[in-house]
Formats: sequence, C-alpha cells, structure tokens
Amino acid sequence: MGLLDGKVMIVTGAGGGIGREHALAMSKEGAAIVVNDLGGSRDGSGSGGTMADGVVEEIRAAGGEAVANYDDVSSVEGGLSILQSGLDAFEKVDGVVNNAGILRDKSFANTTEEMWDIVVKVHLKGTYCVTHAVYNHLKQRNAGGVIINTSSTSGLDGNFGQGNYGAAKAGIAGLSRCLAIEGKKYGIRVFILAPVAHTRLTEDLPGFEKLATAMNPALVSPLVVYLASDLAADHSGKTFFVGGGRIAEMKVVTAKGITKVEDGGVWTPEEIAGRMSAGEILLPE
Repeated sequence: MGLLDGKVMIVTGAGGGIGREHALAMSKEGAAIVVNDLGGSRDGSGSGGTMADGVVEEIRAAGGEAVANYDDVSSVEGGLSILQSGLDAFEKVDGVVNNAGILRDKSFANTTEEMWDIVVKVHLKGTYCVTHAVYNHLKQRNAGGVIINTSSTSGLDGNFGQGNYGAAKAGIAGLSRCLAIEGKKYGIRVFILAPVAHTRLTEDLPGFEKLATAMNPALVSPLVVYLASDLAADHSGKTFFVGGGRIAEMKVVTAKGITKVEDGGVWTPEEIAGRMSAGEILLPE
C-alpha cells in the first residue's frame, strides 16, 4: 500500500530536475501521474515531447501509471488542456504540483522588458493557469485535493540578479496563501515550496556546481509526497524550505512593534527614529 494509492497528480515541468523526481516519487507511492513538460530549454525557448515521454517511460517501466502532456503552462488554454489530459487518462485529478519554470537572470539595471515578462508569465501566470483549472475541478468534485506551488528563497529572501524570478516567486507565495484560505471550505489544501537543489536551472549559479550530490533534487521530493498525502491534512497554507536533507517551515513574521495613542496616533519622523534606535519597531536580530 502506498501513501498515494488511487490519487491522480499533475506535475508541471516534470521532464527533468525536481519535477521528474516529484513524478517518480509520487508514482512509487501509488499515484497516477500526468507528466507535463513543454520540452524547452531553461530560458524558455524551444519545445518537444522527448523529456515528458522519457519520464512516462520510467514510471511505466517501474509498474506505475502515467501520461505525457506537452502544453505550455502559461496560457489558460494550456492549463485546461493539462487538466483534460488527466481526466481523459484517469477520469479525475486529485491535485497538482506546479513546478515548471525558466530563468532569465540579469542584474536589475540590465533587465529588459522581455526578460521580465517571460519569467513572470511562465512562473506566476503559469501557476495561475494550471491551478485555476485544477482548483475548479477539485471544487466541483467536492472530494478535497491538494495544490503544491513552487516558490523560491529568491522570492522569499531575495537574491542578486533574480529580480524578475524573485518577483514571480513571491507572487506565487502570495497567491498560495490566499488560495489556502479560500480552499479550506472545500477541503482543498495548498502548500508553498521553497526548494534548493542542483538542477539545470541552478547548475551554473555560484556555488552550486560543487553541490551536485549534497543538493540532489531527489532530496526535495519526499516532502512533496508527504504534503500530497493525507498525513499533511492539518498543515494547509504553510511554506517549507527543503533541500540538502533539511526541511524547515518559513514564515512571514510581524514584530510586536509599538502603537502611539497620543496626538491621534500621528508619529513625527524624529519619534520614529528614536523608537527604531530603541529596538521597539524592528524585530530582534
């Protein structure tokens, strides 16, 4: 018996890297998998079915069930078609792992509009397009379900040269937190991942070339299996850092701060400076 027996899961960007590991790990636990991958390069150019087909063959060779899909996640039509692939093959879908992504890294001053638009389109709009289709299917089925969205430490903590990517990933986190609130009444659980792994998206980033083994993408996927299972029923809305064997919840934290009651609550800049220096507004280091 597997943790995901009888479940049907979509994984976008599942032709390689972290997405492939997610697909293989969930299949091993009994889920039928829709392996979505456009088949392009890491900058978003090109397309093809080889990557998705290869993962489907791996899953089937191991005795699992899978179907390939090659649609672009960044259009509403693509999102609906990805869902339909699951319905055609398995008659239902129980959840999605939104993992598809590209990189167009550049320091902010050198970022072009095209570099901004395509990264936001694939990551943020792509997450919206696929999630919207799956969410409405889950809502109509009224049988619960799970949505696992991939954010990034670049969006949650920041990173040099990734303004476009970080903005998109922060947007995914915001969307996911709102969706977790809306989905609660329908039993739809929503989680946010901030994975760190050695993949073709990160292989030439500073430091990552030396971490291929320690940051194996396979180390991320056990958490995804757990979140997709009923074992994680009480943790919807949470954000998790995962990579290199470490799992940790990440939170947006608001300091206690201080409230002024005199003068109608109007602060002077000098008062703010004094309170700031006294550590009454900032979080403790």
